[in-house]
Amino acid sequence: MPQGVVIRAYNGYHYVRTEASVFECKTRGKMKKQREKVYVGDYVEFEDLGQEKGIIEKILPRKTLLERPTIANISQVFLMFAVKDPDVNLKLLNRFLVLAEHSDIPIVICLNKVELAEEEANRIAEEYRAIGYTVLLLSAHEERNIDMLKAALADKITVFAGPSGVGKSSLLNLVEPTFELATGSVSEKIGRGKHTTRFAQLLPLSSGGYVVDTPGFSYTEFEMEETALASCFPEFRQYEQCRFSPCLHSHEPSCGVKEALDRGDIRQQRYQSYLEILAEIQEAKKKKY
Repeated sequence: MPQGVVIRAYNGYHYVRTEASVFECKTRGKMKKQREKVYVGDYVEFEDLGQEKGIIEKILPRKTLLERPTIANISQVFLMFAVKDPDVNLKLLNRFLVLAEHSDIPIVICLNKVELAEEEANRIAEEYRAIGYTVLLLSAHEERNIDMLKAALADKITVFAGPSGVGKSSLLNLVEPTFELATGSVSEKIGRGKHTTRFAQLLPLSSGGYVVDTPGFSYTEFEMEETALASCFPEFRQYEQCRFSPCLHSHEPSCGVKEALDRGDIRQQRYQSYLEILAEIQEAKKKKY
């Protein structure tokens, strides 16, 4: 039975790429009954019906699964933000970082449009590099550091995620001109980009590997236990020598994380994001029970 990788899912169809072709596939009825979901990035076995049509019979074991957006078998997540136009939203960046950390997938932060605010770009990069993240400073307009971006993507399956209007499609077109992805401008009225990517798709790179261009995001949700959240903030880990265990690092006395915050070893904006996400998780838990 032939095998391939799902490169796109759209309107109930899954497009499966093999070495020879791309097949338009539906899922077998028994998979729907068992609520087995097929995601972009899944390797599958399928029945060849001829004329590049098929029926997916089996999902092969996954190596990783990013929950939001739901993509299987990826090597790394590139979180793409613009420094300006639209202004960088650190709260949203922190939320995406938590989702990627929770999925245990390597993360690279990409800051685009750095030519619009060099000093701000360097300040943000320094802050997140101090935490331990890799940060790439890019400019699609000036084609700055595109070779560095290409090298980081080669032979890997990479998700490009982030809000709309930050230049994901423009950068991907520079990496691989054959993509010819639609690009959009930022709305002056609402300060957000127009959604130019309508569905997640896995795009092959000539240098090897794939990138996954995903739709823009307007919100994120967190499906985790409140005690798991602190581990999604890497800079907290060395300071979790707290009086109480488990400690949520919010209201408890003798908390190592809060003491590090007071000393300036943890950034206030990161800790504030932690508290806001913690409150959301706790509120969702109350509604559930």
